[in-house]
Formats: sequence, C-alpha cells, structure tokens
Amino acid sequence: MTQKRFILNASRSSKQGSLINVGKDSEEYQALTSSMTMAAADMAEIGLAEGQWAVVRTEFGEAQFKAQAGKIPLGMIFVPYGPPTCKLMGGGTDGTGMPTSKGWEVEVVPVT
Repeated sequence: MTQKRFILNASRSSKQGSLINVGKDSEEYQALTSSMTMAAADMAEIGLAEGQWAVVRTEFGEAQFKAQAGKIPLGMIFVPYGPPTCKLMGGGTDGTGMPTSKGWEVEVVPVT
C-alpha cells in the first residue's frame, strides 16, 4: 500500500436531500452519509477495494467511510455531510458560523 494524501470535499448530495424526508436516523441516510467516493485509480493505489471501509483522518479527528469508485478527479474524495464528517471538522468558522468543509487534506487508510 502506498501512503498518499487526498483532498476531501464534503457537500450535500441530491439523494441526501430527498432522504431527509425519511429521517436522519434511517438506515439509508446513515449508509449514504457513511460513504465516500473516489477515483478507482486512487483506490487501487492505496489498496482499497469497492465496498471496503477506510479510516479518513484530518488534523482534527477521524471517521470511517465505505468506499465507492466514481467520477472524481484523481487525488480528491467526496463525502456527503453527516455525523461522520462532523468528526473531521475543527471548531473554527472564520466568522461564517459553519466550519470549513472543503479542501481538507486527509489520510485514507483501508480497514483490514
């Protein structure tokens, strides 16, 4: 396995928006917010398989996400906002009221 840093961007997805009617405690919502999408080539480089769990670490904390390959630029990861992403955020908001959630440099470690 190669150690590599990635840029993580968190955002709301359209599916996440429709699932809010089902509720944040639903299994489907929990599964969605515990998933991450990255380029298949990046997954292969670090030894991460489709559907495998990985630990994502920032300078503030870590959380586990289930990996899926998608149309994502090399070196980047996408995750929907949710309880796991809150573990990755720091407390600073730069006066906006919302912690920085884009452009985090992260480490991704496959769970074996």
